[in-house]
Amino acid sequence: MLLSSISSIVSSSAASSAISMVTTPGLPQYGAAIVVGLIALLSLKEVLSASDKWNKRLNSSFNMAIIPLLFSFAAIVFFKVGEII
Repeated sequence: MLLSSISSIVSSSAASSAISMVTTPGLPQYGAAIVVGLIALLSLKEVLSASDKWNKRLNSSFNMAIIPLLFSFAAIVFFKVGEII
């Protein structure tokens, strides 16, 4: 009984360490959401900039949402290129 419980603890520990070695921490796990959000905001900004509702405050609001996503996108690209090299 004791031997089987020790065996199961060791095997579950080995499995969890193998899983943690495979998953990569950082931004790329949310990469698809960042890219979709960035494309949506850039598209919406482009369409709205042609309308008569476009003003400086709206432009500023879109830039506040787009700039952090651009930095995240650049970090993802940098990470992926570093992963390949």
